[in-house]
Amino acid sequence: MSYSDYESVIGLEIHAQLSTKSKLFCSCSTEFGGADNENTCPICLGMPGTLPVVNALAIEYAIKIGLSLNCTVNHNSVFARKNYFYPDLSKGYQISQFEKPIAEKGEVQFYLNGERRKVGITRAHIEEDAGKSIHQGDSTLVNYNRSSVPLVEIVSDPVMTSPQEAAEYARTVRSILLYLGVCDGNLEEGSMRCDCNVSVRKKNEAELGTRTELKNINSFRFIEKAIQYEIERQIDLLESGDKVVQETRLYDSAKNKTLSMRSKEEAHDYRYFPDPDLLAIPAPSNLVKEIESKMPELPVEKAERFCKSYQVTSDDAFVLTQSREMAQYFEDVVSRCEEPRLAVSWVIVELLGKLNDSKLEISESPVGASALGDLLSLIKDGTISGKIAKTVFSTMYEKGGSALEIVESQGLKQISDDSALIQIIEEVIETNPDQVAQYKSGKEKVFGFFVGQVMKLTKGQANPAKVNDLLKEKLS
Repeated sequence: MSYSDYESVIGLEIHAQLSTKSKLFCSCSTEFGGADNENTCPICLGMPGTLPVVNALAIEYAIKIGLSLNCTVNHNSVFARKNYFYPDLSKGYQISQFEKPIAEKGEVQFYLNGERRKVGITRAHIEEDAGKSIHQGDSTLVNYNRSSVPLVEIVSDPVMTSPQEAAEYARTVRSILLYLGVCDGNLEEGSMRCDCNVSVRKKNEAELGTRTELKNINSFRFIEKAIQYEIERQIDLLESGDKVVQETRLYDSAKNKTLSMRSKEEAHDYRYFPDPDLLAIPAPSNLVKEIESKMPELPVEKAERFCKSYQVTSDDAFVLTQSREMAQYFEDVVSRCEEPRLAVSWVIVELLGKLNDSKLEISESPVGASALGDLLSLIKDGTISGKIAKTVFSTMYEKGGSALEIVESQGLKQISDDSALIQIIEEVIETNPDQVAQYKSGKEKVFGFFVGQVMKLTKGQANPAKVNDLLKEKLS
């Protein structure tokens, strides 16, 4: 058997919790981490006689998401009841959208291994979250704090062909949501969750294979690993003469395997019908245009602008645009020092290296963008060398202070005066006659020895470019 005889077909359903302060149909708080059932009321508990009222900000956020995914925003979308019984679904149905979602028929573009990819979006619809079941031995407790928290479910077309592509698509969607400010993207707290639909078929076959759904995966790395395992599991089944069963499966990250959870329901199993307590959601063209006019520059657009405006590589642009805060930090550094290439290296290598070690986000950086820009300006005008700058940066990061203050207080200014450097160079040449003879006989590698001696005598403060020029002049 060869896995290469098969191809996989993958689609993702991403559930994004909207960053509203209140729930979708009531005024209860959406704050994470409250005491059990603290953030509940008769409406979100589904008590008889209660009526839901739609959160207007949630609708605005959903329209933003639809626009960012290049979707058509429907001027009138409809809430529907999705009927099924589960202990953490107090009403016995979930308020969602079915036939008329808020947005549909869009696409997401991103890069994978330097190649531009495009994944179609089937739909983006609004729905309420369910509660949370907590299993303790033979008993199950239910916490309804999460019940009726607003979600937007983003459903991709089944067009992805590899676990890596699926994970990168999910990262891109998360980045878009963060840029919009409509979801905090916290996978650990469940603010963003992903269901993966996976099927396999023999290459050159037109008909799709039977799909399985991998439920509630909360890590990009796990998305890759779960899909890869499921692809191989399905191929093994087919090769052994068995059939793939349509079902929902859970991913066990500790064992790196998927486990059967329940048979997969179809739309008719949920008996969708329009919710009689909720009117259609109006999204008139003037409202959509107003929201569109306030949309931020999104990650792929920003990365492409960085490549053109700052002549950075696509890989570097991808890193710099992972978040709005990162991109803004970089642009603030560039505006301060006017040296884009220098800024790229220092932000990605020096700053991110230290932030990663300290487990800090860019917004928590002890060195602000203007402070780093000032440091790079000192390199640009020759006040300090790149090597000295690293020492200064470490001091700024650990103790604070401006670059110039640290340079002056520690006497770190670069020696660029010709007369001072010539005096040191002449001393090095005079005390090393053997190396001078070797250089003049054609052994040019010895030149590095002279540079090293000059830097040693100046404690690394000599201007390297001037040292090279003056040494060549003296040795010739």
